[in-house]
Amino acid sequence: MSELSSFFHAVKLPVISEVAHALIKTLDDEDASATQISAIIARDPALTAKLMRLANSARFGAARGVTSLDDAIAMAGLGHVRTLALAACFAETFPDLPGLDSDEFWKSSMACAGYAKWLAVCLGDDGQDAWLAGMMMRLGELLIYQAAPTTFAEIEAQPHLPGGRWERETRLLGFSEGHITAELCRRWNFPVVIVTALESASDPTAAHPFSKLGAIIHLASLLADTPSDDPAILENLPQDVVTALQLNREWMHRKFPSHASFSAAP
Repeated sequence: MSELSSFFHAVKLPVISEVAHALIKTLDDEDASATQISAIIARDPALTAKLMRLANSARFGAARGVTSLDDAIAMAGLGHVRTLALAACFAETFPDLPGLDSDEFWKSSMACAGYAKWLAVCLGDDGQDAWLAGMMMRLGELLIYQAAPTTFAEIEAQPHLPGGRWERETRLLGFSEGHITAELCRRWNFPVVIVTALESASDPTAAHPFSKLGAIIHLASLLADTPSDDPAILENLPQDVVTALQLNREWMHRKFPSHASFSAAP
């Protein structure tokens, strides 16, 4: 039995809602319609109300009042609304944990999601898979707490340098939070592209074959761990990963987004 399999024997698998399961099934369905996504979300009145509040917030960018899920999807796009709905479902699935700053955790996760989408768009991709994978990257950390709370405390010890959490996890457990989240997503029947990306995100240049999405999540995680609006932090990103993705550093400096713009929870 592998170390990761042994780890999962020591945890109680989080149970996600039927709505989340139904939304996950549509991720691989190119024929999924706005009507279908709206009908799935509408099964959960609390989730619907949360998305409607978001749709009518300044952050969502609504120029007029949004009165229905169909309006929200028409304005923001099916993919955007679906990924926000999934993010809200996952936030409800995992309880607050003693010793973990939940506010910081979800803000960091949302920042990772935002940077991942920004990088994906820079490379000409749609960005929704990147947003979702980035938002989920740290979920494995929550399972570490359940399986090994003492190890979790050591992983969370300060200082927290970008990438330092992965190093501690690998040293103490033999694998990183990305590997745990990937296995969780595999058991939740996520698309292979997201599972593969999470599996390779902590060390993308070692993955064969190379996962473009995994490399994007790697860089986005490092940026999320460095709360700054100064584009100078881009110079700290690993050159081998930047080169592998063929990212344009000049464009990145010019278009570097505000960290705060990503950090509000859905």
